[in-house]
Amino acid sequence: MDERPAAPGSLELVQSLVNTLDIGSGADSLDTAEGRARFGLAQDDLPGARELRESLRAALLAHAGHPPHRAVTALDGLLARAPLYVTVDARDGSAALAPADVRPLPARVAAAVAESLVTGTWTRLKACEAQDCHWAYYDRSPAGRGRWCSMRACGARAKMRRYRAKEP
Repeated sequence: MDERPAAPGSLELVQSLVNTLDIGSGADSLDTAEGRARFGLAQDDLPGARELRESLRAALLAHAGHPPHRAVTALDGLLARAPLYVTVDARDGSAALAPADVRPLPARVAAAVAESLVTGTWTRLKACEAQDCHWAYYDRSPAGRGRWCSMRACGARAKMRRYRAKEP
């Protein structure tokens, strides 16, 4: 659906997780074994993964200046349960944040969000404003004011609706 390239660095994990649900069709790739395997999820992990996904989507909608699509669990509360620790490379002294447990999805998402805060990319990850889409995309526009996941699809439909609304 998204004609734009993937988000940079570890934000691709967040983008991929949010985009496991196609709101328009209702298809959820986490319903498949392959979709769960992509995120290292067991069947029992699904409720938490879906809760995290929708909380992330609400944050990405906020990045684009839109209200949440529905009531969700606060993202900071979910990520607070995902401890991180600092690693230091003995060779060059570089430091990074790493999840305390690499399997649980919330810890990996927390590490991705922390990394994107350092690089200044977190607020560029947004959700499409189209009500039947809300697909996650990385806004590479110079001013950071992108509104749709795709100008050819959601953007064109929105502009056409506005144009038709103006017709006498």
